Amino acid sequence: STDHRPPTTLPPSIMVFREIISVTLILFSVIDILGSIPIILGLKQKGREIRSGQATIVAGLIMVAFLYGGESILRLFGVDVGSFAIAGALVIFLLGLEMILGVTLFRETDEESQSSSIVPLAFPLIAGAGTMTTIISLKAEYETLNILIGIALNLIFVYLVLLSSDWIQAKLGKSGANILRKVFGLILLAIAIKLFKTNLLGIMDASHG
Repeated sequence: STDHRPPTTLPPSIMVFREIISVTLILFSVIDILGSIPIILGLKQKGREIRSGQATIVAGLIMVAFLYGGESILRLFGVDVGSFAIAGALVIFLLGLEMILGVTLFRETDEESQSSSIVPLAFPLIAGAGTMTTIISLKAEYETLNILIGIALNLIFVYLVLLSSDWIQAKLGKSGANILRKVFGLILLAIAIKLFKTNLLGIMDASHG
């Protein structure tokens, strides 16, 4: 991939550190595990079991797999990154509606209702379409090793949040959790609309080009 970074006189170690910080912050914003706390608490209220370690490991494996083979996987199914991002935006939009309206749009089977570690926690909440498309975008701009370090740092934080979700719930209380859920639901809707708009415009530009 072509390197679009401007020439700089900074020492290589500083450049690497700056890349790692940038990648970590970008992924942190997209994964938004703090924004998922109301969903995690909602799953617990439904009697779902949250296995923090399992969810973190599976999400990590999905991210690394996508880092190395994401575009190839999409090409295999004849899907472009823009279309994948639009599909992800629709899922995020529906999750946001669920949080704001207090309704259940995603029905689960009895088997799924026992454990939520893989779906929807590892995918699509932690390693969703937004995270995957971001990883593909980052690959064009940053070194793969630095992206891996950024993923690892985010996974540590994700694991700690999942592990302490009961403590966070105790601090928030039921009404606090409900308010947080509605606020983050609105944020999810906004992220979904932005993702949808950006990628739809990208597809339209490509078709006219």
